[in-house]
Amino acid sequence: MEQPLPPLKPGTLYLVATPIGNLEDITLRALRTLKESDLVAAEDTRRTGQLLKHYGISKPMVSYFQFNEARRSVEIVERLKRGEKVALVTDAGSPGISDPGERVVKAAIAAGLRVEPVPGPSAHVAALTASGLETQEFHFVGFLPHKAGQRRKRLEALRGIEGTLVLYESPYRVATMLAELSEVFPARRVVLAREVTKKFEEFLRGTAAELLSVMKTRRLKGEFVVMLAGETVQKS
Repeated sequence: MEQPLPPLKPGTLYLVATPIGNLEDITLRALRTLKESDLVAAEDTRRTGQLLKHYGISKPMVSYFQFNEARRSVEIVERLKRGEKVALVTDAGSPGISDPGERVVKAAIAAGLRVEPVPGPSAHVAALTASGLETQEFHFVGFLPHKAGQRRKRLEALRGIEGTLVLYESPYRVATMLAELSEVFPARRVVLAREVTKKFEEFLRGTAAELLSVMKTRRLKGEFVVMLAGETVQKS
C-alpha cells in the first residue's frame, strides 16, 4: 500500500526550483509544495503566475527581487514565525543561485526557522553534464561583474583553478566575454551552451577565439552557460 506523502511543515521556507525553459522539467514535489504552501514569493509574479496557471495552481503571491529583498525578507520571516508555509521561486532554476534568495535564507536561519530545498532544474548542472568537459571537479562562478576592469581581475584570479570553470552570461555580453577569455585563457577548451532545455538548445565547442569567430557569422540568442576546461586537464 502506498504511503501518504507527509504534509508541508508550518513555519518552513521552501526553496522551489522551477523549469529553466522546458515546463516538463518541474518535479512532482515542486508542484505539491506550490499547491500546499500558504504563500509564493516570486522574483517576477507575472512570470510565476503564468507557471502556476499552467499547472492549475492558484496561490497568493508577493514579489521578491533584487531591489526589495531586504524589506521583503523581514516580511517573509514574520510570516514564517506565524506558522505560514512559504515557497520561494525565481524566474528559472534554484533560488539563491545567481538569483535572489540568499538574503531571506540567512534571515530565516538566523531566526531559528526551518529552510528546506526542493531541488530541480539547474542550468549549469545540465550544461556541464553534456559539455564533454571534466565533471568530477568544477568551480561555479555565475555572472562576472559588468565593469571591464573588475571582469578582467576576476578572470585572472580564476587562472589557477584546476576544475572546470562554469559561468553564466547574457546574449548581450557573451561576445565580450569570449574576447576576454581569448586573452586570459587562449589555449583552453571552451563550451558554450545556449537555450538549455529549450527548443533551440545548442552546444558550441572550441577555443574562445574560435567561438568568437562563429559569433561574428551568426547571431546567437538566449542565455549562455560558458564552460572552460580546467588547468590540469589543459596541461595533460
